[in-house]
Amino acid sequence: MVRSYESCIEACQQCLIDCQKCLAEMMGKESKNDCPNCCMQCVDACLICIKFMVADSAFVKKYCRICAEICDWCALQCQQHDNEHCKACAASCTACAQECRVHMV
Repeated sequence: MVRSYESCIEACQQCLIDCQKCLAEMMGKESKNDCPNCCMQCVDACLICIKFMVADSAFVKKYCRICAEICDWCALQCQQHDNEHCKACAASCTACAQECRVHMV
């Protein structure tokens, strides 16, 4: 693993965990926005981003950009709910997006 990505990988891992939990909690429940759909996409985005950082891919900047966009969208959706799992998910998504932005440049 490349050391310069360590904090971003950790943020992506936490986001993946919190989005997966949110997704599991929201399954079968009515949502008036894109939660849990955003959580599903965020899990995939974080996982792919982690893989590309670990590989020190030339495409890390592009994947970090996409991951940050998806995390921002998911945070926006989940913060509209009062559930604890949605609040935790939104916070993790925001933190992940911030970390990903560091590696976009």
